[in-house]
Amino acid sequence: MNLIEPILADAAAVAAIRRDLHAHPELCFEEQRTADVIARALADWGIPVHRGLGRTGVVGIVQAGSSPRAVGLRADIDALPITEHNTFAHASRHPGKMHACGHDGHTAMLLAAARHLARHRHFDGTVYLVFQPAEEGGGGAREMIRDGLFERFPMEAIFGAHNWPGMKVGAFGVNPGAMMASSNEFSITIRGKGSHAAMPHLGIDPVPVAAQMVMAFQTIVTRNRRPIDPGVISVTMIHAGEATNVVPDACEIQGTVRTFSLEVLDLIEQRMRAVAEHTCAAFGATCEFAFHRNYPPTVNHPAETEFVRATLAGVVGAENVLPFEPTMGAEDFSYFLQAKPGCYFMIGNGEGGHRAGGHGLGPCMLHNPSYDFNDELIPLGATAWVRLAEAWLAQPR
Repeated sequence: MNLIEPILADAAAVAAIRRDLHAHPELCFEEQRTADVIARALADWGIPVHRGLGRTGVVGIVQAGSSPRAVGLRADIDALPITEHNTFAHASRHPGKMHACGHDGHTAMLLAAARHLARHRHFDGTVYLVFQPAEEGGGGAREMIRDGLFERFPMEAIFGAHNWPGMKVGAFGVNPGAMMASSNEFSITIRGKGSHAAMPHLGIDPVPVAAQMVMAFQTIVTRNRRPIDPGVISVTMIHAGEATNVVPDACEIQGTVRTFSLEVLDLIEQRMRAVAEHTCAAFGATCEFAFHRNYPPTVNHPAETEFVRATLAGVVGAENVLPFEPTMGAEDFSYFLQAKPGCYFMIGNGEGGHRAGGHGLGPCMLHNPSYDFNDELIPLGATAWVRLAEAWLAQPR
């Protein structure tokens, strides 16, 4: 690996910042202390800081030369509502809050890159360092855009990265097109007519209506959607009744829908609504159908993806820049990619061997209470950020 030596020399100091953030996790839109730590570090390195975009977001600006060109690098900063099982010294000090997705590590990698860029400035233009809040369900990227991120900081493109457990350290994963799916939720309340369970003919039972509906939803995936267009409908909750001898008045169904395109999402939402309403009508019931779109699909731009692939190959070798199988997980970097060209890629977090002691019994997987970010990634990720910024600003416009 072609790591930048000054970044390697600073790695332990930045890892200490990462572990401090891990010990003090904050949930979406609550990242005041986290933002303070980021802003203080940037200011200490002579980097101008802007705060408040997306409520708790931080943007640092590193400039060199006279070029009007600019590029954005993004890290997410929030934690998850999980109680940590690890017992090492930097484990979460706040029950019910944990950096179980590695956003503390993403922040540390971008801070290490910021420190190097500010000290050396081997580029001509502007690098915007975007520390984004509320990725875990809050849509912090959307809120930063609404607060004028791209108007106040007019970057040509934006790049983001996420650690990926199970991928070896020293490897990256990237694909043009879809990297992650859209995230959507549905809620359906079936209204029937309650009765004595021994005399069901006197009522309208919403439970068999719900059973028919759940099975019919899967025909949307198998019979309405093209087989080559990925889509998932998962019913994850069914709630009905209070007593064994009572046919309930209502039954509620909830779940999630995931797709890699908005066209498939439109199809699924339309068909689910039709199936729900007509199934209820067939049984003499009615329904209230609600469909909420959370995050759109994360779709990489082809030219920017090829740029990332070529640049990362210069850091770790082409054989370590791997195709990434798209995941049905979701990511609000998708909002940035809807507004600007860019690319979202993965950096291998290893198999968990970095957890020498004090970790929980579970695997080192994302959103797991035994997870911990691998600090070995800090100099690698920071080197990647520096090389991406330098290469972007050096290429012809």
